[in-house]
Amino acid sequence: MVVMDPAVIVVNPAAGRGRAGARLARIQSWVRRWAPEVPVWVTEGPGHASELTQLAPPDARVVAVGGDGTAHEVVRALGPQQVLGLVPIGSGNDVARMAGLHRMGLERALSTALWGGVVRFDRGRVGDEAFASSATAGLDASVARRAFEAPRFLRGLPRYLWALAAELRYLQLPEVRIEVDGAEVYSGPLLLGAVMNSATYGGGFPIAPMARPDDGRLELIWAGRFGRAGVLGILPRLMLGRHLSHAQIGHRGGVHVRAVFDRAVPLQSDGEVLAPSEVFEVTVEPAALPIAADPGAREGLRERRERVPVSPVPEPTA
Repeated sequence: MVVMDPAVIVVNPAAGRGRAGARLARIQSWVRRWAPEVPVWVTEGPGHASELTQLAPPDARVVAVGGDGTAHEVVRALGPQQVLGLVPIGSGNDVARMAGLHRMGLERALSTALWGGVVRFDRGRVGDEAFASSATAGLDASVARRAFEAPRFLRGLPRYLWALAAELRYLQLPEVRIEVDGAEVYSGPLLLGAVMNSATYGGGFPIAPMARPDDGRLELIWAGRFGRAGVLGILPRLMLGRHLSHAQIGHRGGVHVRAVFDRAVPLQSDGEVLAPSEVFEVTVEPAALPIAADPGAREGLRERRERVPVSPVPEPTA
């Protein structure tokens, strides 16, 4: 008999505009059948997933059922011996994209999170805040904040575009000085600065196609002087990952990014809004984020094959 790692499942019922909550009964039914020893905890509001992570056993797999916000709350509280599991049911799912898990069905994602092989990814920090995928300053952080007001039926890229259009009405660029690993790389007006551990953000925008989450470094993408028309003009290139050749867009990789603005600007990490600040400082912690991300390396898979469903179970009928 295979001994299972301690685990808890943390479900954010508000994730994916309520889609995670709508699947709660299905998740609980699957757990009762295949992993009855695993508790299913339901969050009650912002920040609760972090609190539940701290209550989990110190060597547990903490399975975040939701989107980037849920994953971010778990990551920020994850203990040194704990492992992140991901069941992506969010509006963006860029953390799951980073780990190669965003196209999995519900049951496959659950079994991978509980029994999959562990892959170690880099972890970023913006100030004291840990993140998995991205940290940004400027327009993108404003868009992340605005996205919370988007109509419920909008998810992923349409949600981002709706929020972007709303923010462009108030566009005023701050001045900034940016250093990467102690060397100045840019000084002037800034539309946005994105420090990336993953290739995508905003629900799939390939802003940093060169980024690798396990290479011990971060990728800074910055956009300088842009007006409203310029932002709309660069969007098609950004959606195709062909924006880096634009004269007002720069790129530099490194392990320490520091940006100082002439005023407090919006900040975000993994799509979650942080307090505005004049200083945006980001560092990388190599191989500091273990994620259950290898479904082909499930411990004891052959012994458990009678218990672990590797094919999605059909959706229950109403």
